[in-house]
Amino acid sequence: MKEKIIKLDNKYHQLDGLRAYAAIGIALMHIKANGGYNIPGFVSEKIIGSMGELVFLFMMISAFSMCCGYYQKIKERSITIESFYNKRFLRIFPFFAILCILDVTVSPNKESFYELFANLTLCFGLLPNAHITVIGVGWFIGLIFVFYMIFPFFCYLISNNTRAWISFILAVIFNILCSIYFFDSDHIVNNFDFRSNIIYCSAYLLAGGLIFKYKESLEKVVEKYYWIIGVIIILLSIIYFKYGNYIYTLLPLCVMLVIYSLRRNMEKTILKNRLTNFISGISMEIYLSHMMIYRILEKLNLAHMTNNRYTSYIIVSILVLVSAIVFSVITKKFISKIELYFNLGNKVILK
Repeated sequence: MKEKIIKLDNKYHQLDGLRAYAAIGIALMHIKANGGYNIPGFVSEKIIGSMGELVFLFMMISAFSMCCGYYQKIKERSITIESFYNKRFLRIFPFFAILCILDVTVSPNKESFYELFANLTLCFGLLPNAHITVIGVGWFIGLIFVFYMIFPFFCYLISNNTRAWISFILAVIFNILCSIYFFDSDHIVNNFDFRSNIIYCSAYLLAGGLIFKYKESLEKVVEKYYWIIGVIIILLSIIYFKYGNYIYTLLPLCVMLVIYSLRRNMEKTILKNRLTNFISGISMEIYLSHMMIYRILEKLNLAHMTNNRYTSYIIVSILVLVSAIVFSVITKKFISKIELYFNLGNKVILK
């Protein structure tokens, strides 16, 4: 009798599902806000209206995922710094660069070329108040690239449990101080986007690192008490919608969502299925391209196709999401072919 070989899957598929829903939720919020769809009600105003804050969940997932992929390698020095930065640069630059060039091509002016230069360096997250309009949602890329820059130091902070907790607590305090003191009119200028500041967001990044540090223990807890964690998530959601967006309401909710997503032994759930796995693979691309797609529809006078605001919003949302998915898939395939061509070219030269 042949033994059945069980292939272990170390991938957190439910976390991928969380990433997919976050990308869709952010897109729905941006469409509603920019389209002027004045739709009353709790779902529209509270739920969809607050989905922009899912970028903080993105940050936490990004930090956790980065640690899964690189923490041990950097700690053991099994990956060179050059290789690490090459991989991260190639992960975000090609698609982002194509979007930026398309944006400037559609609306060329002197200021847009200045911003294009800043975007293509990927270093605009270091500017004190960039306020870049070329791919406006690209501020997240600026923040994440700064995170990539300091990731070796980030690994140092979380390599020791005591140091990791102290760093996290200090980051939370710093976030609160930003809200009550440093981000007032005496310290910042108009149109300052506090979310693009690495210090303000560091609590969410460090939370992702801490979850990674304790992931084995947390997996056991969530496997045994997943329904309790589900109830806690519901209660934290109620608190968040009742009291608003503050670090003491949003951070615990994001943490529990990520912890809940560490559950593995499930065949198919709302977070783990073929659709969420697919969307997760292009979640960053959907996030970056959805507003460009919406602006195109807006220029074509397709943002309000009916006199019913509910119907118009639903139709436009579907069009934007489907178009963003198609654009992302096609562009990623194009980028892959270009990368393959240059890799083959290098092999030929080496031969």
